[in-house]
Amino acid sequence: MIGRVLTTVEAALPESPICVSIEDAAVLEGEPTVERLRIAGRLRIVKSELNLVDSVHAASNVAGYPLLITTADNVLVTPEALQAVVTEGQKGSPASAIIVFANKHDIEAAHSGGKGRYYEFRDGGYSNCNLFWLGDAAALTASEAFRDGGQFLKVAGRILRAFGLFNLVLLRMKVLTLDQSLRAVSKRLGVKVRPLVLNDGRLAIDVDDQRSKEMVEELLSASATSGH
Repeated sequence: MIGRVLTTVEAALPESPICVSIEDAAVLEGEPTVERLRIAGRLRIVKSELNLVDSVHAASNVAGYPLLITTADNVLVTPEALQAVVTEGQKGSPASAIIVFANKHDIEAAHSGGKGRYYEFRDGGYSNCNLFWLGDAAALTASEAFRDGGQFLKVAGRILRAFGLFNLVLLRMKVLTLDQSLRAVSKRLGVKVRPLVLNDGRLAIDVDDQRSKEMVEELLSASATSGH
């Protein structure tokens, strides 16, 4: 999975340095893409920490900012998606953090299995795509919501700790749209956070378990057959 994601990153961002955050670098030995990028001087291996936030912080000490972050199980990520995030992040917008989402309709159009559960807002259901942009060091404040894992919106206690009771109630009642919700989150955190919604539903389907692995394999097989 890491090799596939790295190949996509390499194609999308040929001039950018790449960091892999991992607990045991030995598991990467012999992976062809890893070896090639290391020899070329483009790839650095950074030992991961005990949680996502501290791992991102450690990687930022090597790579600096801005940071485009994705995960090793995000094997359906595309060069176009990565480039879209970079373009959005470089627009000079007030956002110092961007979270990429796909909507429920596009996800289920990509595969009938969908995601099972979605973040439900007034303007519909969404799932994040394991793609994040941090424009500067201050944006790490926004990533505190992910300290205990990426699916924080599905765990009420995490929302309460990160965003407060008022925002928890608004989210549960579906009073706000996705954009309005992240504006409320931004106000709470003191950091501009906004969504980037991409229309490729495949981007939200990563390898979490056997079911999603089979879904991903079906999509990759279909893509190879169609030549896309």
